[in-house]
This record gives sequence, structure tokens and C-alpha cells, in this order.
Amino acid sequence: MNPPRKAHPPSFSTQEFRTALGMFATGVTIVTARTPDGVIGLTANSFNSVSLDPPLVLWSLAQAAASLPAFRAGSHYAINVLAADQKPLAERFALKGADRWAGVSFTDGMGGAPLLAGASATFECFNRSRYEEGDHVIFVGEVERCSWRAGASPLLFHGGRYFTEHPL
Repeated sequence: MNPPRKAHPPSFSTQEFRTALGMFATGVTIVTARTPDGVIGLTANSFNSVSLDPPLVLWSLAQAAASLPAFRAGSHYAINVLAADQKPLAERFALKGADRWAGVSFTDGMGGAPLLAGASATFECFNRSRYEEGDHVIFVGEVERCSWRAGASPLLFHGGRYFTEHPL
């Protein structure tokens, strides 16, 4: 028997797919970079480890995102893993047209990518590769430096809502 050459059409709507994906609890990040015009950043929960050797991580960004050209062109970005007390930052960096950086405390990381004060972890990445898949671009970053804040409670996202951990 020959294996199928391509996937069968989906038997579900886009909304049903989105709802099912929402059942996977994730952490919340803000991905940042410095461009010739200043700093950029956006909330993303599509963050994942890829490899320990070399140290690689990935995240994805919609093809329609206004910041896509800047992230494609830049040499570095930072992935800031948010702590539970940073929910307002997650919401602000998810809005279109908002002044995302007003009053935000950060230091410059590799390539000038902003490292957000209070993040539970940061990954400073060289923009190693990009893959266009469907309506998103997958960015693979080679981690040049990382740090973490011991004991920080994570900001989690599940079913369209924010949570923090509850030990079992």
C-alpha cells in the first residue's frame, strides 16, 4: 500500500482548530528586537525548544504581522519569558497600534534586542533561519546567551485566558 502523497482536507473549521489548540497550555513570551527605527516587540506563545547542541529555540509570527519584515531582516532578537506579574505587559504587547514601550524597563541584549526587566527567563538569539509554513513564518534562533530568575512564577495561557501555576 502506498502512503498518501498529501494530507486530507481538514474536517473542522478554523475556529474549531483554534479552540483545540487553546487546550494546550503554554508559557507567554514577548519577542523583541532593535531596528534602525527603534525597538519592536510582540506577545507570542508559539515558543519552543529545538536543540540543546547547538542551543536552538523557535517561535512563529503571522505572515500578516506588520513587524515581520523587521524580524526577517534583523540579526538578533530576544525571547522574554514572562512571569505571572507581567500579564499587563503581555496584553499591551498583543494590541495593535498601542504604545507598547511606554514606561517599560529594559536593558540592551545581543544586537540591541531589549531584555525586559522582571522576565522569568530571557533567550538572546542570533536569527539563524526562517521557514514559511502556511500563514506563519517559523523563526529558529541560535541562543547566544540566556538567563533566568529563580523562583519566578510563570505566566501561562490556556483556553484564551491567563493563569499561573498551581502545584499538584
